[in-house]
Amino acid sequence: MSNDPLVVFTPSGKRGRFPVGTPVLTAARQLGVDLDSVCGGRGICSKCQITPSYGEFSKHGVTVSQDALSEWNAVEERYKSKRGLTEGRRLGCQATVQRDVVIDVPPESQVHKQVVRKRAEAREIVMDPSVKLFYVAVAEPDMHDPSGDLERLRDALAAQWDLRDVHADLGILQTMQPILRKGAWKVTCAVHLGDAENAPRIMQIWPGYYEGSIYGMAVDLGSTTIAGHLCDLQTGEVLASSGLMNPQIRFGEDLMSRVSYSMMNANGAAEMTRAVREGMNTLFAQIAQEAGVATDLIVDAVFVCNPVMHHLLLGIDPFELGQAPFALATNGAMRLRAADLDLAVHPSARVYLLPCIAGHVGADAAAVALSEAPDKSADLVLVVDVGTNAEILLGNTDKVLACSSPTGPAFEGAQISSGQRAAPGAIERVEIDPVTKEPRFRVIGSDLWSDAPGFEEALGAGGVTGICGSGIIELVAEMRLAGIVDAPGLIGAPEQTGTARCIREGRTYSYLVYDASDRGGPRITVTNRDIREIQMAKAALYSGARLLMDKFGVDKVDRVVLAGAFGAHISPKHAMVLGMIPDAPLDKVTSAGNAAGTGARIALLNRAARGEIEQTVNAIHKIETAIEPRFQEHFVNASAIPNAVEPFEILNSIVSLPSATFNTGGEGEGGGRRRRKRA
Repeated sequence: MSNDPLVVFTPSGKRGRFPVGTPVLTAARQLGVDLDSVCGGRGICSKCQITPSYGEFSKHGVTVSQDALSEWNAVEERYKSKRGLTEGRRLGCQATVQRDVVIDVPPESQVHKQVVRKRAEAREIVMDPSVKLFYVAVAEPDMHDPSGDLERLRDALAAQWDLRDVHADLGILQTMQPILRKGAWKVTCAVHLGDAENAPRIMQIWPGYYEGSIYGMAVDLGSTTIAGHLCDLQTGEVLASSGLMNPQIRFGEDLMSRVSYSMMNANGAAEMTRAVREGMNTLFAQIAQEAGVATDLIVDAVFVCNPVMHHLLLGIDPFELGQAPFALATNGAMRLRAADLDLAVHPSARVYLLPCIAGHVGADAAAVALSEAPDKSADLVLVVDVGTNAEILLGNTDKVLACSSPTGPAFEGAQISSGQRAAPGAIERVEIDPVTKEPRFRVIGSDLWSDAPGFEEALGAGGVTGICGSGIIELVAEMRLAGIVDAPGLIGAPEQTGTARCIREGRTYSYLVYDASDRGGPRITVTNRDIREIQMAKAALYSGARLLMDKFGVDKVDRVVLAGAFGAHISPKHAMVLGMIPDAPLDKVTSAGNAAGTGARIALLNRAARGEIEQTVNAIHKIETAIEPRFQEHFVNASAIPNAVEPFEILNSIVSLPSATFNTGGEGEGGGRRRRKRA
C-alpha cells in the first residue's frame, strides 16, 4: 500500500493518497471533489477556500495532526490582510498535503452549491405568537406623583392592554427615555407574552406608531442540513426560507460519528457546538438578507432537532447518548434567550426548543407529531421522517408509538460512489427499459429527460454531476425491476442481465448509468457497494416501521406519510419496490414535505401549540430499537429487495419482480438465500 498521505474530503467522503507537497486543489480535482476556482490556483480569487479538521476521526481511520498541511504562506497572508479570510480557513491552491488530513469544503466553495429541499408547507395555523406589538399612551412624569418612566409604561400596558407584571431588560432601560420623549409619550412596544417559566417582558420600544413588523425563525436543525423559515409574526407569512449544510458534517456524517468525535477529542463537543452555532448565524443572516429584514428584528425562534443535535446546540456533551440507556440531559421543552446560544439576533430574543421524545427520538419527531397529528387520525397512519436518522411514528386516536432508526446518510446521496447532495446536475428521476436495460433520467435544474433532443445543451457547462437521494432510490428500484440486480442485492454479469452496461469492477459488477469521460465529464455508475449501502439504509428504515407494527399488533397500515428533506421527492412505487416502507396502496402513500419544519413553524406562530406538543409527547410510547430482539430479525429479512419473507401482495399486484439470482459463490449476498431459510 502507498505510504503517501491520505486525503479525505467532506462532505463528499471522497478520498485518495497523494504525494507530499500536492496542493489541496489539485487533490480535489483529481478526486472529482466539488471545489471551485476561477483564477486557476494563483491565490487571487479565494474561491477554493477549505477548512482542515484536526483530531482523531475513527470513521475515516485517521488522526490528523496540526502539521497535516503546509504552513500558512505569504499569498494567504496577503489575501487575508486585504480581503479577510475566516479563521481556520486555508486557500486550497496554496495549502499542500504533508500528512493524513480531513478537509471540509464549505458550501460557498462548492461549484454546485446545494439546493436544500426543506420547504415550509402550506398549512393553516391560528396566529397566536409569543411576541406581539402594543401601541400605548404613557402618562408624562409629574413632580406631584413621582415614579419612573418604566413604571408608567408598565401601568399603560396594564391599563390599555391588560398586560400585567411586565418586566424589561437592562437594554430597554438604557434606550427607553429618549424614545418616550421622541414619541411624545406614545410608543409601540414589542412584548414577549410570557410562558410557563417567564413573566411577560418588553423586548423593544419604538417612538409613536411603529409601522414595521417583527419576525421569528423556525429552524429544523438536521444532522446533514439546517433549514430555516423566516416568518412575519403578525401575518404568519413565510418571508424567506433557506438552508445550508450542517457545518458539523466534517466531524462525521452520522450522529454516532459525532458522538465518537466528542469522546475521543478533549474539546470535541465544544468544537461541534461552536460550529453549529456559527452555521446558524450564517443561515440567519442569509435568510434575513434575502427577505430584506434586519436580524435585530428577529425576536423569537423555535428549534427542532434530534437528540444529539439538541445536546450539541445547547453545549451539552452527547456522551451519554452514545451508550445504553441513551439518557438525555433533559427531554423537556426548553425556553431560553437567544444570547444563551450565541445567536446574532435581537439581544432580548427568546428561543423555544420542542421536547424530545426519547434518547434517540428527538424534538424533530415531536415536531412531526405536531404537524401530522397521528394522535388525531381515525385510521392507522405510519409517518416516516426520512433522514440520516429516521424518526418513525405509528398511531391513531387510540395511541401513538415512536422509534428512531439509524439509516445513515445513503438516502441523501452520501457514501454512494457517484452520490451527491440535491443540487443542479444531480440525477433525481430514473427509468430503465426492462427489455433493452437502457436508462433514461432527469437531473435537477432541467425538465428534459436524458434521451430528449437538446438534453446536454440544456444543462450547460455544469452538465450531469452525480446522483442525489431520490435518484439513487429510483435507480436501485429500477435495476431490480429490470432484472439488473437480484433480490439479495447482487448486480448480475452482462450474460446474466443481457446488457453490456453491467461492467466488472474487481470481484463484482457495476451498472453504467452515464459516461461523459471522453468529454472530460463524469462516469456515473452504481456499484455493488452502493447497493449494499442502500440495502442497509432501507432495511433499518423498514425494520423500525415493522417493529412498531409488531408492538401495535398489526400486519398492515392504512396509510403512509413520507416526511423529511426529500420526502416530497421519493416515488412511492420505487420506495415500495426497495422495501423501504410497508406494503400499502400507492394512493395511500403521500408526502408531507418537511413536516419537522412545519411543526417548528406551528410552534413559532401559535403559543398554545407548544403546550399541546408537550402533552402529546408525554403520551407517546417510545420504543428503543437497540434493545428489541425482533429489530435484528426484521433487519435481516429487509436486507433483500424488497424483503425475504414479507409477501408485499399489493406491490406484486402492480409490478412484476424478476426472480433470477446472480450469486455464483463469489462476493455478494449469497446470504440472501440463507436469510430466507432462517426466517
